[in-house]
Amino acid sequence: MSYRIGVLQFEPKFLEMERNRKRMEDLLSPVEADLIVLPELATSGYLFQNREQVIRVAEDAQTGSTAALFRKLAKAKSASYVIGFAEKDKGKFYNSAMLVNPDGKIFVYRKTHLFFEEKKWFEPGNSGLNVFEAKNGVRVGMMICFDWIFPESARTLALRGAQILSHSANLVLPWCQQAMITRSLENRVFSITSNRIGTEKNDGNELTFTGMSQILSTKGEILTRCETSGECVKIVEINPEEADNKLITEFNHAFLDRRPEMYER
Repeated sequence: MSYRIGVLQFEPKFLEMERNRKRMEDLLSPVEADLIVLPELATSGYLFQNREQVIRVAEDAQTGSTAALFRKLAKAKSASYVIGFAEKDKGKFYNSAMLVNPDGKIFVYRKTHLFFEEKKWFEPGNSGLNVFEAKNGVRVGMMICFDWIFPESARTLALRGAQILSHSANLVLPWCQQAMITRSLENRVFSITSNRIGTEKNDGNELTFTGMSQILSTKGEILTRCETSGECVKIVEINPEEADNKLITEFNHAFLDRRPEMYER
């Protein structure tokens, strides 16, 4: 199966929801693809300093303005999109990502492993590490940013049938892009890491994001990668069914050779 997957890298402006949604729409409207992944907290920016700022930008995953925009885009472009956003649900707030499909269905993942001061503003994710069907039934496992440092995240998604790891991120540590090469290789899956760019400042605090959004093959090959700065949309053509083949040699299988009884839990 020929399948066009993509990554969008840009610089969200802190708390400027309408501007950020408009920028994503402008960047995506000319692009033809089957699945595109966008950064973590793409609608709001990242560097929160109080709960009031989170409340200001948090949305319902099914009825919010971001859901409405991407339902419109998904239908018009016949594409699936993964977008990071601040989610509110029953008085609680989550660092989440939504998968929006051409038929209007939305699936939500809530970040399992919160990074640094995120623990002040968000609840630990309670959605579980799940695999969802994107356009044409392609199986997508969703991760967010710091989930990368825990190999159990990618392995769980791969064991549950993911062909593509969707990895929305706001990366500031220097190791992730290289580590995701191993995550793809050891699990024999494609991965799409969408990172943001720029320096964000808020109340004396400052973070600089590392860009280098990338798409990797099932063997950890870099199929495409953005620069450390600058907006970027990259599309590559893959066959998702390659991720169903877990053979490493004729005698070795990435999953069947596992010996869980020997591992520490």
